[in-house]
Amino acid sequence: MKEPLAIKLRPKKLEDIIGQEHLIGKNKILSNLIANDFLPSIILFGKPGIGKTSIAVAIVEEMNLRYRSLNAVINNKKDFDVVVEEAKLYSGLVVIMDEIHRLNKDKQDLLLPYLESGLITLIGLTTSNPYHKINPAIRSRCQIFELHELNEEDIKFGLKKALYHLENIKIEDKVLDYIANISNGDLRSAYNILEIAYYSFKDEKITKENILTIHNKPSFFHDKNEDGHYDVLSAFQKSIRGSDVDASLHYLARLLEVGDLDSIYRRLSVIAYEDIGLANPNIGLKLDAAINASERVGLPEARIILGMIVIEMALSPKSNSAYLAISEAINDINKGNIGNIPNHIKNSSSDYKYPHQYEGSYVKQQYLPDKIKDKRYFFPKNNKNEEVLKNILDNIKKK
Repeated sequence: MKEPLAIKLRPKKLEDIIGQEHLIGKNKILSNLIANDFLPSIILFGKPGIGKTSIAVAIVEEMNLRYRSLNAVINNKKDFDVVVEEAKLYSGLVVIMDEIHRLNKDKQDLLLPYLESGLITLIGLTTSNPYHKINPAIRSRCQIFELHELNEEDIKFGLKKALYHLENIKIEDKVLDYIANISNGDLRSAYNILEIAYYSFKDEKITKENILTIHNKPSFFHDKNEDGHYDVLSAFQKSIRGSDVDASLHYLARLLEVGDLDSIYRRLSVIAYEDIGLANPNIGLKLDAAINASERVGLPEARIILGMIVIEMALSPKSNSAYLAISEAINDINKGNIGNIPNHIKNSSSDYKYPHQYEGSYVKQQYLPDKIKDKRYFFPKNNKNEEVLKNILDNIKKK
């Protein structure tokens, strides 16, 4: 089996790392740590293919440290026990741990005392935000470094270095530009595309059309089980809330490209009631109709229906008055700001005044507990529909 190009090109020294200038270079923190022969436990986080593993390996190789690589999911507790025993045997060991955000409690409990004593130095790798996904006990024992996304110039620089490892390759500069573009900041993905193209079209000039037969969709960070997925959903909601119709369609397209209709339906339902709400109360009905139609026709035609409703939602008037009202009511409950239910509206009361027996189906009586009898939760926003509700509310107050 041939060694993959991405492995062949893995840097042996920090100075060979592509990108990450904020961490690597003259007077940068990781370079200074190596220069001063000091390595604390660290966590490197960032998107796939931007150099986390390469940096970890370069550090231990350059410092000539004994190390072992583990995966928090794949390796079992017995594997961890073996690493601990090796650390004891050699009076210290660096452990490079991939997917550290998935480290379960048993493995954490095993490692923590040795991290504390310094017997094990940890280099954790993760695509997830460690401040959200990594156990605080592990996190507090590590320095955290975020890796930045690689730009197209970084990717193209890496591809040009790779050409020296592919004998007699024929490829134009503009094709390298195209590979850099579709790899979307993932250097490993770019290497893989180039390598497959080389072995698929070895005796001819590699063209953009050749690349399209291998990889006709851009690579973007969107793992349904990781932060990337929720970042897209967050950007989707915030773009609709912000009335940016083009951004809304862009993030919808990302979700559609991975076929994630369920997440689209759920998030649009939230947006309809949280962000548009009473400014356009019919949007919920329209959205339900769009979801039903999308389910009937499926992809790819569902994209047309969902595109249409997203355009309308992005350009709809917005109001979060209902969201704020119920949130404040729940906040009062959680703070214990409750009070007793007035006796005349309890189930057994004979003093209750039945509004339908009065003119306009309204009679003045107290409904809130004495403790919060003057509390207001609903404050109408300035839009056509809520102006109507405000007038109704004002008339009730006058009565």
